Amino acid sequence: MMRCSRAAIVAEARSWIGTPYRHQASLKGVGADCLGLLRGVWRGVIGAEPETVPPYGDHERDELLLEAARRNLREIGAYQFRDGDVLLFRWQPHLPARHVGIATSPSTMVHAQSGSVVAEVPLDRWWRMRLVAVFEFPGQ
Repeated sequence: MMRCSRAAIVAEARSWIGTPYRHQASLKGVGADCLGLLRGVWRGVIGAEPETVPPYGDHERDELLLEAARRNLREIGAYQFRDGDVLLFRWQPHLPARHVGIATSPSTMVHAQSGSVVAEVPLDRWWRMRLVAVFEFPGQ
């Protein structure tokens, strides 16, 4: 597995800032959702994606995102994240994880959210309360 630096992951994530939100898209400057951003950063720092992503939607009740992360990334302690780590969130405690961002510092992340563009935002109390898992890219 190719080694990638945390600085390279953060730089690649930041290079997506301003990309419009597009559900199930993953093309820098054209459109991406949160998973599309993660997929694009993977391609930018590692290469080919590890698996084909099936169509998905908010109606799903399974932990598909969490399971995929566990197959392809290395899970670490939820509050031990560093720059370049992948952050998974639940919108509500009883719902599956449905959102992902990439930490750019101990207090910020890059993510894509419906109705906006890929942006770097503070990891404030609201986000930290919804954080459910943290992962490292392979090779860290």
